Amino acid sequence: MLLPFYQNKLIEAGLDEAGRGCYAGPVFAAAVILPKKFHHPLLNDSKQLKEKERDMLRPIIEKESIAFAVSQVSNEEIDRINILQASYKAMHLSLDQLTTVPELLLVDGNRFKPYKKIQHHCIVKGDGKYASIAAASILAKTYRDEFMQKIALKFPEYGWDKNKGYGTATHRKAIETNGLCQYHRMSFNILPKQLPLF
Repeated sequence: MLLPFYQNKLIEAGLDEAGRGCYAGPVFAAAVILPKKFHHPLLNDSKQLKEKERDMLRPIIEKESIAFAVSQVSNEEIDRINILQASYKAMHLSLDQLTTVPELLLVDGNRFKPYKKIQHHCIVKGDGKYASIAAASILAKTYRDEFMQKIALKFPEYGWDKNKGYGTATHRKAIETNGLCQYHRMSFNILPKQLPLF
């Protein structure tokens, strides 16, 4: 059972990212401010839900949230600044876009780069504990999956419509056969040295 909020006085925003461990594509992050009384029986950590359930929850979260925003940081920038910094940046970009300014940030995970002067709490496995983080995890995941489906049309050989850029056996085999493309994260050292780039 998810907790509706961390405390009852300050405006809370939940933050989560998707795609941090992927071989390809951007990292996405979402920030969500939910009404204190928001409840949906299916709402949970996005990883615990089926794709259909996430897709069904997304428009409900968007409609009923006080504010939400989703941002992405490209694979090229991930290579420039590293995946951890890129994850922070994506979260900060989402916070920049919120139409309501939060007073407390609930961040999934154990580390965060402070945003302005807003206090934050890092909560390990927070997407399975607090409703706003779970909602952010669903938005980040569904927006990222949608992006990967689109670029899969351009590079069908990597199976991104199914693996979403994660390093599955199918994806690794496709990299061995075809090399890397423009959406792969070069800094992740996923390519055997002899394979060509294109």
